[in-house]
Amino acid sequence: MRLSTKSRFAVTAMIDMGLRQHQGPVSLAAISQRQHISISYLEQIFSKMRQHGLVESTRGPGGGYTLNRDANHISVADIIYAVNSPDEAEQLPADAEQNGYVSAEELWSSLNQKMDDHMQAISLHSLIAAQLSKGGSAPSNNSPKRGVFAQKPAASTLPKVPNSVFALGNA
Repeated sequence: MRLSTKSRFAVTAMIDMGLRQHQGPVSLAAISQRQHISISYLEQIFSKMRQHGLVESTRGPGGGYTLNRDANHISVADIIYAVNSPDEAEQLPADAEQNGYVSAEELWSSLNQKMDDHMQAISLHSLIAAQLSKGGSAPSNNSPKRGVFAQKPAASTLPKVPNSVFALGNA
């Protein structure tokens, strides 16, 4: 199991959608605005989740995405595996045995199985319920902005002084 930013954003978006799907299909633009994830990135994520049968899309005005299954039947592992394509899985190099990789393979395999079991045990419904118990109805927009939506630092409060010897005469 590969825990990546893509999988983290996918789980976040699914929780957001699960909180609001009782109101009808949830648009990616709305998720993007609330979670500060670019729409194009969400389109990639939701395309993969749709291919894996986790969500379904509705076109047209008022369209968006809804869960394709009950949230009790969607695990965090399902979401992570949907967005991380098999070609992104780690492959052992051809000379792995000579370089000592194989001796640790049992350890990594065991750890991967434990992570998989844990993520399979967490349902989307339980994450939605936890979010509801924390903040009432929906996550707040007070989270720090990430990525392309990051706010620029506030303007400096330094006094306005000329930045050039030539500007001194104009001040």
